[in-house]
Amino acid sequence: QYLLKRRSRYLQDVNCPFSAQERQETVDWLLGLAVRFEYGDNVEKYRNCKPLTEASDAQKSVDPLINLDSNNPDFKAGVLALANLLKIQRHEDYLVMLKAIRILIQERLTPDAIAKASQAKEGLPVALDKHILGFDTGDATLNEAARVLRLLHIEELRELQTNINEAIVAVQAIIADPKTDHRLGKVGR
Repeated sequence: QYLLKRRSRYLQDVNCPFSAQERQETVDWLLGLAVRFEYGDNVEKYRNCKPLTEASDAQKSVDPLINLDSNNPDFKAGVLALANLLKIQRHEDYLVMLKAIRILIQERLTPDAIAKASQAKEGLPVALDKHILGFDTGDATLNEAARVLRLLHIEELRELQTNINEAIVAVQAIIADPKTDHRLGKVGR
């Protein structure tokens, strides 16, 4: 309790826009503040500093999109053709579409994903008499057929919900790419 109060008091003293409960944002903002203070105290020391040169080729992270010209008409045509083939929605930024294509391929078209999808689904036997139909047709055979149809419909609804959830996750993976503005101490676009 005592430390939490001291931490909150310190954040108020430095005019931090975040509360102590927002740990990541607070730490990011405090680091930015520390850098500003360090630079402010030693302006002459840091004024003529040159940026660090890039690491050697062996240390560089391999990003295949780094040398890609996204304005090249061949690139745009290829991305559009892939998006149409995979039925991915168009976007004005071709790199965003390319990321969506990559995600789809990784999640759905890898050998493991294809093998998992092609496996036959095995279910447990269901006792139809334990499921309440909710209405009576007057014919026992017709009632049993209605129970089967209802169970099949419920299975389809569950599968639809799973697909909706996967689509939401895929869309969030594409659009939820927050950028941090260290000057403002905020995370977001």
